[in-house]
Amino acid sequence: MPKVSLITLGCAKNLVDSEVMLGTLAREGYEFTDKINKADILIINTCGFIQPAREEAHITLDQAIAWKKDRSGRRIAVTGCYVERFGDFLKIKYPQVDIWTGVRDFDRIGKLIENKKPVFRPETFLLNHRTPRIISTGANWAYVKISEGCSHGCSFCSIPLIKGPYQSRSINSIVEEVRDMSSLGIKEINLISQDTTYFGRDRKRGNGLVKLLEKLLLIKKIKWIRLLYGYPEELREDLLELLKEEKMCRYLDLPFQHASEAVVKKMGRSIGGKRALKLIEQIRRLVPGVVIRTSLIVGFPGEGQKEFEELKNFVRQAEFQHLGVFTYSREPGTRAEKMGDPVLPAEKEKRRQEIMLIQKDISRKFYRSFQGETLEVLSEGVHSQKPKLLVARAKFQAPEVDGLVLVENWKKYFSRKLPDFMKVKITRSLTYDLVGKVADDQAG
Repeated sequence: MPKVSLITLGCAKNLVDSEVMLGTLAREGYEFTDKINKADILIINTCGFIQPAREEAHITLDQAIAWKKDRSGRRIAVTGCYVERFGDFLKIKYPQVDIWTGVRDFDRIGKLIENKKPVFRPETFLLNHRTPRIISTGANWAYVKISEGCSHGCSFCSIPLIKGPYQSRSINSIVEEVRDMSSLGIKEINLISQDTTYFGRDRKRGNGLVKLLEKLLLIKKIKWIRLLYGYPEELREDLLELLKEEKMCRYLDLPFQHASEAVVKKMGRSIGGKRALKLIEQIRRLVPGVVIRTSLIVGFPGEGQKEFEELKNFVRQAEFQHLGVFTYSREPGTRAEKMGDPVLPAEKEKRRQEIMLIQKDISRKFYRSFQGETLEVLSEGVHSQKPKLLVARAKFQAPEVDGLVLVENWKKYFSRKLPDFMKVKITRSLTYDLVGKVADDQAG
């Protein structure tokens, strides 16, 4: 069998799709290598959400073409959102690519590689608990994708154009998948979706996420459950009540996008800065110790200096523990495309940096509050560049997007085998990370 190497671009949802491709190919007998030069087939799973993601895809494709030329017989397969959205353009630009497929056939990648002609399904691929999948995130945590697509009408977003309307998986399918993960030693699951809080509404279940979480909480070997990508407009008190459960990470990822009422309206969203601050106050009152992440967009059409100042004041008042800022990307086919793109790229980047400077101070203050405390952390393994450090995360840190806990004296206690969880006393704080030492009662 030829050896396969796979490159994933984009978000965690793309990563799950790549894990499905790996699982499918493994079942069909393919071998894998993370060393591209030893591969016979290179699969690139693309992101096409915004222009910077497409630019990254072009760089990767150019490198892949050079890789193919270096040895005869090599093949390139390109999949994912960019292909789904702009496949005709890509096929003309890159005739050297052997296999093209979008977001409908991740579980049929083997047939495509074998040059067979599968019956292409008309809808976006939706995995289930029987779908083969190789978890690539590590030994003790994983993403669980609970749906595909989106039924919101945000004017700037191309996801509905790529993945179609929202499709929830069945609760039983997700529970079975998580049970299987727990038997493999997974301790933390991170629920992902274009909108986790919308889960079940397409199936006429207004409280679908709560019902799902109630069942997941019963799986004994799962210790941490985290919600990612929720909509502020859809938060319910029964969901907030569930966040108090011991297994639940008191963590909410709520993309507010902007604070100016005028800009929010143009974006097709419904919560401006004043309502958002009231909601944040309510969340923190009902769920003590909750940590909130948000994402914002700067440079959207209609964002003048006044609107940008509103956004900066909002960030100062909200004091989000984690925050990401994107510069607006004018996407073909979206409603916002017709609004133009009046803010120059350099100004967008300047505004992004201004927000992040405000956030730096907030983050420093947040992380300083843990100095001297002892935290339970989940190990992620030895630091790739600094082997004296162990990389770990606390319950308030989501994988891949938030900071880390760096453990200095781990070898003294765990020279043979690392535990999944350990207690770490925090000795100092950085802007986005914590540094600590294994607590004295961890001797083993």
